[in-house]
Amino acid sequence: MSLPPFTKAVKWLVLANAGMFLLTTVLKAVTPAFGDTFSLILSLVPSFVLHGWIFQLVTYSFLHATILHILFNMLWLWWFGATLEMDWGHKKFLEFYFFCVLGAALMTVAVSYTGLGGVRPDVPTVGASGGVLGILMAFGLLYGNQEIWLFPIPFSIRAKYFVAGIVFITLIEAINATGARHGENVAYIAHLGGLLFGFLYVKFLPRRGLAFGASEKYFSFRNSYYRWKRRRAARKFQVYMRDHDRTVTFDEHGNYIPPDDAEKKNGGSKSGWVN
Repeated sequence: MSLPPFTKAVKWLVLANAGMFLLTTVLKAVTPAFGDTFSLILSLVPSFVLHGWIFQLVTYSFLHATILHILFNMLWLWWFGATLEMDWGHKKFLEFYFFCVLGAALMTVAVSYTGLGGVRPDVPTVGASGGVLGILMAFGLLYGNQEIWLFPIPFSIRAKYFVAGIVFITLIEAINATGARHGENVAYIAHLGGLLFGFLYVKFLPRRGLAFGASEKYFSFRNSYYRWKRRRAARKFQVYMRDHDRTVTFDEHGNYIPPDDAEKKNGGSKSGWVN
């Protein structure tokens, strides 16, 4: 029955979303026209994104339509996200969250131009649901057998069954939205995108995160390049010394081997520092 702590990244995200919701509410109350324009600029509008407004791929996740919309998103972000952050650390958790946010946005943009179910690229999408549902998917995959309470109902259920139910409901909402509303509500695409990219991150991406994997690839490539340069320099130096009737020896890594060390048999030391 205990609630998780407010971890660092979860606290940042909740405060950022709450602050943006308060700001947009005040703007719409004081200057409705400017408030609506401000919200539209930060919303995810696929046609705007293709005209260079790529910041919308992230900013849409900080906007919410109603108080209940932001309330449930932030509660789920806290309840399920805090556990992930405690295990992963705040850097990997933020990477994962915005990976799902971006994935949901890109999926929304892509589907909006297919005309599927009457979806149009000029319809705005707002909400952190893409990132939050990605968190739910990760929680179900990693802590599937953990019991959770369906607040306020005094009933517990395993996380994997809860997430399966959320996926089923999201699919039903998607079918209803495409069939009945004819493209007036494209938020379901972001919901499905968040679930999909949460699954992809947990199942197929490096365990220590994208940033760590990218840095490892970079340093591995850089070190391979430096080793190749050293071997190449060693071969060129051998040719140069051979042209001057002298012989020098290098090992397979391009390290110089002194003449006396090169003549030593097995068991002999090739280092002058070993007595």
